[in-house]
This record gives sequence, C-alpha cells and structure tokens, in this order.
Amino acid sequence: MSAPIRVGTRKSALALAQCDSVVRTLRTLAPTREVAIRPMTTAGDRDRRRTASPDFTDAIEEALLRQEIDLAVHSAKDLPARLRSGLTLAAFPRRADPRDCFVLREARSFSALPSGARLGSSSLRRQAQLLAWRPDIEVVPVRGNVDSRLAHLARGDLAGIVLAVAGLARLGRADVITEVADPRALVPAPGQGALAIEVRTKDRSLLRLVRALDHGATRAAVTAERSFSASLGGECNLPLGSLARARGGRLRLVGDVLSPDGRRRIRGSTTGPTSSAHRLGVELGRRLRANGAGQLLSEIRSTA
Repeated sequence: MSAPIRVGTRKSALALAQCDSVVRTLRTLAPTREVAIRPMTTAGDRDRRRTASPDFTDAIEEALLRQEIDLAVHSAKDLPARLRSGLTLAAFPRRADPRDCFVLREARSFSALPSGARLGSSSLRRQAQLLAWRPDIEVVPVRGNVDSRLAHLARGDLAGIVLAVAGLARLGRADVITEVADPRALVPAPGQGALAIEVRTKDRSLLRLVRALDHGATRAAVTAERSFSASLGGECNLPLGSLARARGGRLRLVGDVLSPDGRRRIRGSTTGPTSSAHRLGVELGRRLRANGAGQLLSEIRSTA
C-alpha cells in the first residue's frame, strides 16, 4: 500500500460534501492508496461576524506548505486572487450551476415580493445587485451555514434569503429553492459553483494524478473570472461579479461592479478563445476600471 493521500478542507457541512465528491474520484484513480479527509478550521470559520473579507483558506494552505496534508479542496470563490508561493491549482473539476437563487417564505418569485420585503444575505455583491433590481426592498445581513440561514427564514423575520444554487444542490437541499436568479441581474461571484484542487508545486506525482480531474471549460471560465477580479483588487467582499461561459473553444465573460446601494453600476463583456482566458479577464477589468469601476471600488474601500 502506497502512502495515503491526505485531503484538507473546511469543517463545514458544505465543504465536506464538496470534498467527498473529489475523494470518491481520487479513490478510483489511485485504488492502491488510502484517501483520507482532514477537516480544518480557518480564520473565516472562527469569526463569521467580521466585516472584512473572511479568509477560508489560510489554515489549509499553511498545512499544505508544512506537508501536513497533500492536497486541498476549496470553493473556487473563496480563493484569494494570488496564491501563496509553492502552491498550484492543479485541477478545476466540472463546475456546478454558478447561479444564485431565492428561497422565499411565501412569495412565488422575487418580483412578487411586496415593497419593503426583507431579504437575508451576507454578501455585499448580492446586496448591491438586489437593490439595483428592486430598490424598494430591504437587504439584511444573515450569516452562518445553510441550516442557520434557513432557520432565520422559518422564524418568519425574513421574506426570503439568497443562496448559491450549487451549495444547496451539494447538500441535497435543492428542493427549498423557490426561484433561480437571472445571472444577468445577479452576476455570480468569481468562481461560484466551481471547486479548486490545490497542491504543492513540487509534488509532481500528485500533480499528474490530480490533473485527471481537471475540466478544461471550467478552468478557462474560472481563470477569466479570477483574473477579472484580480485586475480590480481581488477582494471577495467587494460588490463585484463575473461569469464566464465556454462553448466551442470560445469564452464569453461578463463583469459587473456596483455601489453597495445598487445605484451605480458599471458592467461590460468580452469574448475570445478559451486559450486566452487570463488575458480576457485582465482586459475586461482594465476596461471597466477606465469606465469608472476603479474609482467606485476605491470609494468603497475607503469607507469600509
């Protein structure tokens, strides 16, 4: 029996569910090796009340660099724009649905909510996009895991909550979805719905093994979205969305930057070959920056 493959991930129910799908595939690729999950607590898990961008990767990446684990499975949207030296994103498995969704208590759709309805979300991006769509509603902060957010809804103090489709589906809770949001209105967070598998750059044998899980279209899309975000500052607590879709060797990328109240919105799109995913993201970010997104984001950072 060869040395076991130790897989690091967050302790949350969603992170463990995501990791389990990767582990099952690894076990088929390396049937002679034990594959074990090592759940870990990150800074973002320790303090979910923080207003700054929560760090859901710190402890996992440190363990990877110290060789306490062999690879890490992350939600791609949690990854910082720039990786630590010595680490590589070896694979992006096929992406799940990247869209947001509404879980509503009584209304049958977001448009049917009455004026003044209270929606729960911990995301500044979602808040800005919801207010741009419906300035007559109220968005209130709701943090915690999926079950705790659903409990808020059940208590009746909210008309609905906004969550990622992929997270609910991976937890087997897709049945609670009332309506999937139009991604033109709620442009998802960069990398939403995708997983990222991180390994040490020097671990060539594991790199070769893990790359069998890589899905080319997903890698191209997430690369474009992440490079767009990085070109504008790369902080996941900014009201910034991006979504890329690959088809027939071509990639279409949409970028969206808003003020927290949704009153100012700067957006754009670009297309090009999937092989130029990084360049497309950088160029779209620069274009939106020149159109005012840079100044808008600077104002947001200065008041945070």
